[in-house]
Amino acid sequence: MGINLGLCGAVATIVVQLTVGGAMALDRVKVGIINTIGDINVFIADEKGYFAKENISAEILSFDASARMMAPLGSGEIDIGGGSTSVGLFNAIDRGIGLRVVADKGRTAEGYVYQSLMIRKNLVESGKFRSLSDLKGLRIAVGAPGVGPLSILNEAAIRGGISYSDIDKVYLAFAQQIAGMKNGAVDGAIVNEPFKTILATEGIAVEFMPTQAIFPDYQVSMLQYGDKFVKERPDVAKRFMRAFLRAARDYNDALENGRWRTDGKADEVIGIFSKRANQPQELIRRITPQASDPDGKLAVGSIARDLAFFQELGDVANKSMTVQNVIDMSFAEAASKELGPYVKAR
Repeated sequence: MGINLGLCGAVATIVVQLTVGGAMALDRVKVGIINTIGDINVFIADEKGYFAKENISAEILSFDASARMMAPLGSGEIDIGGGSTSVGLFNAIDRGIGLRVVADKGRTAEGYVYQSLMIRKNLVESGKFRSLSDLKGLRIAVGAPGVGPLSILNEAAIRGGISYSDIDKVYLAFAQQIAGMKNGAVDGAIVNEPFKTILATEGIAVEFMPTQAIFPDYQVSMLQYGDKFVKERPDVAKRFMRAFLRAARDYNDALENGRWRTDGKADEVIGIFSKRANQPQELIRRITPQASDPDGKLAVGSIARDLAFFQELGDVANKSMTVQNVIDMSFAEAASKELGPYVKAR
């Protein structure tokens, strides 16, 4: 029986065209970040090709505060965001604008001193600031109005025996907080890495108390999906989560007892964050990493306490709203099941 070479050639051409076309037809997603180590899983997934393996092209967009992602997430201008709890997040969900918290991006934990209350060095050295009660009357910076770190300040006030209203809140983006403490415009801040290490290294501020000591197991950053993204492209949302959790597991492989591993297993991850955050590797190696759950599990109790705080202030008017109105763990749970149990690399 003869072989029709012309037909074989035509079929081969079609297969090549389909393969090339499939490789080019990546699903584009827009991802908001604030360029701290809380974004490291997004950076790893992008740099190591995990998004590409899921047929996703991630357009990564920088914001100066997580609260500023709420409107574009709700409108569908961006698909995925992340950051702390906020009044904007809770109220947007309550109004049905369409946001949901879907996975852990970073939190404090025992041994992970990733976020701290930093106080200007001269205030500590002069004895003007000795305890949390000395927060009274001081200008303390947070990233934006109505964000989660304000709940941490409230816990600090309670522990210091003062009122939350006794603290003068100043709203500055992370990079501006460094300049603000340097020139004396602010007295302290709730600071994430790598800015925490920068402030200490440059002798601008002292790490007075870690968030873990003020508000244990605090959910610092959360991955958020816009409802439009979930409803119109649910399969892309599932694939994104698989890539994200693969990256989270690589990140956890780079850690040992709340610090970077020193056996070379952290080198790739440190290099990725150094490149994407435009910070020297020498600095990155000195910072304290965040805790990040390899299955994307959230510190639900922390989120609930933030919600209750904002409800008590009256910033979230719906007093019957609960944390279950905010969280959708179905994507992380499905991705974790598909990836299988996490086993730390040795």
